[in-house]
Amino acid sequence: MDQNTARRGAETQQKALEINLTERLYGTFAEIGAGQEVVRWFFQVGGAAGTIAKSISAYDMTVSDAIYGSSPRYVSRERLQTMLDYEFNLLLERLGPARGESTDFFVFSDTVAARNFHGTNECHGWMGIKFQRPFELEASQVVIHVRMLDTDNISQQEALGIVGVNLIHAALLRNTDTDSVLCSLLDSLTTERIEVDMIKFSGPAFQEIDHRLVALKLVQLELSAAALFSADGEVLQTSEVLRKKRILVERGSFRPVTHVNLDMIHCARQQFVDNAADDSEVVSLFEITMKNLRASGEIDYADFLARADVLAATGATVLISDYFEYYRLASYLRRYTKLPIGITMGIPSLTDLFDERYYENLEGGILESFGRLFKNDLRLYIYPLMDKSSRHLITVPKLKVAPHLQSLYEHMVENGHILSLDFYNKDYLHIFSRDVLCKIREKDLSWESAVPESVAKLIKQRRFFGYED
Repeated sequence: MDQNTARRGAETQQKALEINLTERLYGTFAEIGAGQEVVRWFFQVGGAAGTIAKSISAYDMTVSDAIYGSSPRYVSRERLQTMLDYEFNLLLERLGPARGESTDFFVFSDTVAARNFHGTNECHGWMGIKFQRPFELEASQVVIHVRMLDTDNISQQEALGIVGVNLIHAALLRNTDTDSVLCSLLDSLTTERIEVDMIKFSGPAFQEIDHRLVALKLVQLELSAAALFSADGEVLQTSEVLRKKRILVERGSFRPVTHVNLDMIHCARQQFVDNAADDSEVVSLFEITMKNLRASGEIDYADFLARADVLAATGATVLISDYFEYYRLASYLRRYTKLPIGITMGIPSLTDLFDERYYENLEGGILESFGRLFKNDLRLYIYPLMDKSSRHLITVPKLKVAPHLQSLYEHMVENGHILSLDFYNKDYLHIFSRDVLCKIREKDLSWESAVPESVAKLIKQRRFFGYED
């Protein structure tokens, strides 16, 4: 056993032992897939008789269905929730009358698809813990989704066991501080082995939590390279939203979201769905990168929430990502769909795309990045630019890039990888988010005409972006 493995084992053993030695804690472990890797730690360290009421692993589908009911998907959030609810209610029913006053009951469950024999499956799983705190009748809960990145089954099992112990320890002993819960999930692990791309807190232990900040911190703390949240502020599991869908992305600062932002995604969606059998097949995302959020140094959480609120006013689904390079964003989206992907952007962003400085880390430079970006039916939809100084309209056919890249640019256009947006609103071409932001701070009331009415109302009500009466 190497030193790193021994150190990981010691840290995880210490956490399991701390749980076992906490007298009030008593619960059930129900695990499906990859073995009973989490409960094993608690048995190994000693003292488990005071912690574990039951350990169950219902691998056979018929047996599992007999306990928890049938399910269309066995590795799913719905299945996990059924397991948590069933086992928790059973625990209270059987043990509540006898020891409820002196015990804080909990249930840990997971349903996991580890690497199969042929290595052809998606390796992921759902984990959750449902628990009571002292003197609280209603239970609280933490649910996570993990992606397992080890290439062999044994390593995946080890990683699952460690992250499960981390989750239990954090939820039961650190539940007053959600940042501590997040920070400790990958203790003794790295994102090269496992990613946590979704987490959901609920119950009285987490009443004040804002899940949009949770999504941001998943990426900020490097638990995952990307996270999604909905217009109503819920963290979304990426596969549930994007799997087998056409995906359209608009990247921006959205400080604030303007008519141009909405016109861009609207026009792009119109062209993007021309070949789609059903408009519902298309998922539209507004992406904010960590590079953008860190543009002025440290992340300003209040500013981030202001952006999230104005985007929510438009019904947007938001993607927070650490994929500054577009080819990395494309690779991330390709995990979930083989259908067409579209990225919409303005002329300035397209110009930046042909800046070779961004590809110095790639051996093949800009050609390698474009090879990664444009494979598998990805297209760029480009919004025109009204040049402020010349008052000339710059479109895809008129754009000039560096002379030695002009032939490459023209090749991408001729082959349909870079497309002009049609039917855009010419009245919006003068709008730029940075100008709107300056006008808000300078009390220039003309900013209101540059944003949707619902966004203007929200900015004024909550005094976002430096607004003052």
